[in-house]
Amino acid sequence: MIKRKLIDGYPFVSYSKETFPENEMLQRSRSFCNWMDNRRTVRDFSDNPVSKEVIENIILTASTAPSGAHKQPWTFCVVSDPAIKKQIRMEAEKEEYESYNGRMPDEWLKDLKPLQTDWRKEFLEIAPFLIIVFKRSYELEDAGHKHQNYYVTESCGIACGFLLAAIHHAGLVALTHTPSPMNFLSKVLNRPENEKPFLLIPIGYTAEECWVPDLQRKPLEKIVAWY
Repeated sequence: MIKRKLIDGYPFVSYSKETFPENEMLQRSRSFCNWMDNRRTVRDFSDNPVSKEVIENIILTASTAPSGAHKQPWTFCVVSDPAIKKQIRMEAEKEEYESYNGRMPDEWLKDLKPLQTDWRKEFLEIAPFLIIVFKRSYELEDAGHKHQNYYVTESCGIACGFLLAAIHHAGLVALTHTPSPMNFLSKVLNRPENEKPFLLIPIGYTAEECWVPDLQRKPLEKIVAWY
């Protein structure tokens, strides 16, 4: 039974997290690590349809992420309309072409070469769904008052991490795409002024033939400092 009480006039509920024996905790942590290590960024998508309810559940999972002052400063725009996807691709490729042909310094292009990416983004039309995450810097209240949100970038970043894990858990694949600049997304989707595009994520199944770079993640000793 959930217990409830007021603290300084605000509602609180009791909370207890299930715990596990040490050996089971070790097994669960290792199993989850191995499973997440199998997640890959994909550019070869199938156009096979995905259930709308699956996408809804994935977004609901993302919305469980912590956020500054619990303001939940995000909007998830889900695009499946072929005409809108085509428009997004056209606008994204304009920006990407400029980036690959003048904006990016040589060092950046060199770092991207092992991934074999370029300005062409056909996956934006092929993937059955695009999720565009917008960060909300403030909320518009009555009489036009702006109510500030807090730690917006950090909060949206955590939510996107949850989103990617949920996509992987559902058996789907995704790509984190950040065409720069991304302001065209606000115009294409007619978003309000308090929202700014944060991340563009195509979602779907892998294509029948799908290739990903043979990359190695950094070992533990390269990413952890113990004190």
